[in-house]
Amino acid sequence: MTWVEELVMEEAPEISVAPQGDGDGASGATATFPYDRMTIERFREAFPRARWRDDLNAWFVPGARAERRVTAWMGREWSGVLAHADQRGRDAFAFDPISSPYLEVADGFVIRTPYSRRVITELRAVRWARWDAALKAWRIPFRSAEDLRRRWPAIEDAARLAEPEERRKRQEGRRASPDHAERQAAAAERRRRRYPVPENAPPPLAQVLMTHTGCLIFEDITGEIAEPAAAARFYPDVAAKPGVLIWAIWRPPSHAELIQAWPARTPPSPADLARGWWQPPIEVLREERHRVASLDRAQTTRRAKTS
Repeated sequence: MTWVEELVMEEAPEISVAPQGDGDGASGATATFPYDRMTIERFREAFPRARWRDDLNAWFVPGARAERRVTAWMGREWSGVLAHADQRGRDAFAFDPISSPYLEVADGFVIRTPYSRRVITELRAVRWARWDAALKAWRIPFRSAEDLRRRWPAIEDAARLAEPEERRKRQEGRRASPDHAERQAAAAERRRRRYPVPENAPPPLAQVLMTHTGCLIFEDITGEIAEPAAAARFYPDVAAKPGVLIWAIWRPPSHAELIQAWPARTPPSPADLARGWWQPPIEVLREERHRVASLDRAQTTRRAKTS
């Protein structure tokens, strides 16, 4: 790991007012930042009264105006450090540039690609990357050049596959494949928004749950017995032993409901998987939150264009 990666992988400095002061009622502020001997020396020089607090795991600076002073010092200190990291990243990119129709170089990297979930996943993993709604592009500072270079082959491959012509070719290939009719039948089944659940183990209603088809919220359990042929064809992983499967009506959860959902502490057991529903783990919830938030933004943009 290079020094730039070690720098940017650390959390940004955090400034907060110490709620308990220094124990005798005095007010102050705490400061935490990545360990560096020279940075600590400059910090101690700027704040001679600062002392390390093991109980807070931070530096404590006494004084009524401590938070303002420490915030100002952090701004000056880290602006210089990050500027130096940007210059190092710019020099490294100039020595070994990336040539791609999806990448532009301005005051940083500007990335425009066709919509692709894989591209978004890769770019979100790049430190300091952010979406610029005005430019409709991703912006990444030079300090993340090495991280971007590591992920660029996957980003570029996913972007090429997301081109309209490539999508059209894959669509034509899918239509010509023998299992096209089966995929159409599965899509028609999903539009019915029903899911088989064991009669003796029905899921709770109005709660975000994970199923073999994704995150759902069950709204009603009809009590209608699921046709064995349909259940075996479209939901082969759901079983009811002993008992029968009945239909439950579902809807997709909103972003707010996904935020409020409580994650599971342990992975689903084989019994949970056979039952067909279980509490989603935090990794699944995070992915679903990102996906639904992206869809919400896209719908808002389309409505704004239409109006």
